[in-house]
Amino acid sequence: MVGLLDLTVGPLRRTISEYALGDYRPVFDVAVVLLAVGSLAILTALVHKGLTRWRSGGSIALTLWSVGLFLVVVFPKTNWAMGTNQLSGSIHRFGSMLAFVSLPIAVILLARPWLRDHVWGKHARFTMASGLLSVVAFTPLLYAIVLGATSDVRWWVVFPLGYIERILVIAEVIAVLVVGLWAIAASRVAPWRVGETSRITSAPSTTSSTTRTRS
Repeated sequence: MVGLLDLTVGPLRRTISEYALGDYRPVFDVAVVLLAVGSLAILTALVHKGLTRWRSGGSIALTLWSVGLFLVVVFPKTNWAMGTNQLSGSIHRFGSMLAFVSLPIAVILLARPWLRDHVWGKHARFTMASGLLSVVAFTPLLYAIVLGATSDVRWWVVFPLGYIERILVIAEVIAVLVVGLWAIAASRVAPWRVGETSRITSAPSTTSSTTRTRS
């Protein structure tokens, strides 16, 4: 949806959140809410299939990612042209940062326990790679924030913020899709085999002792 707005409205230098300040707010809100709800649905599937637990670091971080997205929708960024609601803008920035930071952490923590697993190792490695890609995409923004905090340079002018934001969003959406594909693959496997880590057998009774949930 954001890509469609970029092609029809633009320019790319504007931040994605600026779409929520005008006539395109419903499109922006629906896109972000769908991403947040979809992420929670993926997490639910992973927990249900025994690939993680609700109290694991990965689950908590993925939940915080969705919380951040909901904050972005509920509290629009400040419209500096009109000088409106700076408190809403501050919460919006907090939600954005919470989401951007939480997702790479979530993806990496979800993947790490399964990297050497013979059943889910391939999915875990793709998931880990997508998490690291998100970290790389976040690096320019982190550099700008640190530079802004340690100098007189305003962090939002260090790089074209709109471009950096889009690169980061693309990387993080890819990460969500990769985790989603893992959840879909797990949903197609018999429950007694999802958590299997040492061997693959043909009877659930022989593998129940090896089935376990990883955090």
